[in-house]
Amino acid sequence: MVGAIAPWNFPLVMLARKVAPALAAGCPVVAKPASATPISAVELAKCVESAGLPPGVFQVVSGQASQIGAELLENPICRKITFTGSTPVGKQLIKGAAETLTKLSLELGGNAPVLVFADTDFNTAIDGVLMAKFRNTGQSCIAANRIYVQRSIYERFLETFVAKVKVMKVGNGLDETVDVGPLIDMDALENTLAYIEDARSKGARLLCGGRRWGNKGAFVEPTVLADVPAEAACMKEEIFAPVASVCAFETEEEAIEKANMSEYGLSAYAFTSNLNRFIRLAESIEAGTLGINDGAPTMSNCPFGGFKQSGWGRELGTEGLDAFLETKHVSIGGMSFS
Repeated sequence: MVGAIAPWNFPLVMLARKVAPALAAGCPVVAKPASATPISAVELAKCVESAGLPPGVFQVVSGQASQIGAELLENPICRKITFTGSTPVGKQLIKGAAETLTKLSLELGGNAPVLVFADTDFNTAIDGVLMAKFRNTGQSCIAANRIYVQRSIYERFLETFVAKVKVMKVGNGLDETVDVGPLIDMDALENTLAYIEDARSKGARLLCGGRRWGNKGAFVEPTVLADVPAEAACMKEEIFAPVASVCAFETEEEAIEKANMSEYGLSAYAFTSNLNRFIRLAESIEAGTLGINDGAPTMSNCPFGGFKQSGWGRELGTEGLDAFLETKHVSIGGMSFS
């Protein structure tokens, strides 16, 4: 049996990409949705039942995460746990799995860098960074967290980028005309405002946004911060909000150094028209996914996972199915069969 623990930010798709390969490999699944977003998992269970899977092959349990996680770790029926969430929680699962040797797949925190080089197609870079930063209100593990722009186009980039951010529509996420919806809760709003104030206190320039939007709900204005120093919390931690932190770099070597300075390595982005540079970046950037001139590089037929503190293993692609299989060697001696 497999325990599948899904996050709140993409509650249905993240669960589906854990459940589907597990079932395809012949493993029954007990799914644990995030406490903030359990309904989509229940609806998925209804779909699975309607599809005719035998009773008990797919089950959903919702409740206190620590209790459910402990049961999955301690019960010998559970042979594997696949988890998407924070790095601290992932480390707790590793500690628990050490007692039972329960197999783990872990997609943990991210701190995605974006490198924008002067030789890039400028409009492609602007649109790609907007997508990488503001998709799902910035509440994505692969969201652009640190945006580095080459000095020679830095001010031009900021002017164009800020102009586009200023016209983003904030509101109900179910409205198709809305670009930026609410954060998950009020704590997230307060944390976001604290990140902005911390960056400003350390010398960052606030170019737009920076405040709560409206007086109801957990909405924050789409925000752009420039000249953000490396010591600002938003450059070191996963901010999970529509806040773009931008600073300049001079050379390719400096850009790569900045990109790799994080303890995380889930995803990264780069915008360039130089093929040789693309190859160098592909070899040098420490991330499980690298989008070159692509603000949304994740796709179901390609493996997804992280380097360093961003996790173990891969989801999606053939590698995602391999995670639920065991390799067995069978040696046959010199005997005949009838």
